[in-house]
Amino acid sequence: MDQRKAIFYALAAVLLWSTVATAFKLALRYLTPLQLLTIAAFTSLLTFAVILSVQQRWREVWQVGRERFGFYALQGFINPAAYYWVLFAAYNQLPAQQAQAINYTWAITMSLLAVPFLHQKLTAKELFAMLLAYAGVFLIATGGNWDFAQTNWIGIGLALFSTLLWASYWLINTKNTDKPVPALFWCFAWGSGWLVLFNLLSSSADSGINYFNLSWQGIWAGIYVGLFEMGITFFLWLTAMRLATKTAQISTLIFLSPFISLILIYFILGETIQITTLIGLSLICVGLYRLRE
Repeated sequence: MDQRKAIFYALAAVLLWSTVATAFKLALRYLTPLQLLTIAAFTSLLTFAVILSVQQRWREVWQVGRERFGFYALQGFINPAAYYWVLFAAYNQLPAQQAQAINYTWAITMSLLAVPFLHQKLTAKELFAMLLAYAGVFLIATGGNWDFAQTNWIGIGLALFSTLLWASYWLINTKNTDKPVPALFWCFAWGSGWLVLFNLLSSSADSGINYFNLSWQGIWAGIYVGLFEMGITFFLWLTAMRLATKTAQISTLIFLSPFISLILIYFILGETIQITTLIGLSLICVGLYRLRE
């Protein structure tokens, strides 16, 4: 236990996660969502393999994979395969400021899903927090206009569906007692296998997916996403949570990420940050904070 080190690792993770919305949009200039996901997932798989090799934990890894291959086959299908494909498709449709803000509501979605799946009850305070967060989503989606014809409902729907997939992944994980890094390795191992299948099916559908003619910008962007959205950053966050003496203090740092992300989106992508995005994102963060109290 070392709270100072925990804060250092958590801040490093938060800063890296703050860059990924911008990285997604830059990568999608050169890659399709499926291409981006495939490069990123294999990069993450290699990252976890290196970490496990350094820690000399392969015996533990093989035991986990042998005993629970069906569980991780399902988990790998949800994350990274389905979740990130839907999320990248949402980023392909929406401005980065909209997609990243809506993506932060996954904790609200998880609380809603916990009612039927875990038989939990919602309090009046939790319902109010959810209403606040989804009011923020509505404001971001519509830009404060009542002319709904201008709203990209396909992109908004994809972003909201991604929160459903991510929340489902974590709900299924609630009773998983396996250590995090071996568990993530098997999720990404199975997920990479699913992605190979998706690519084969997409190629047979004449979608033109070709990994031999990709630009170097696209390849490096995909590697960056694999390292700093999925791989190294997950490890930094897990390390922070393990070292923390006060986990609430650590988890609060995550609320810095979307606002730092907006600064990068403005300066690097050149998106004009709408006042409705700032207000909507603030409502989402207030709702999330109230929910975790």
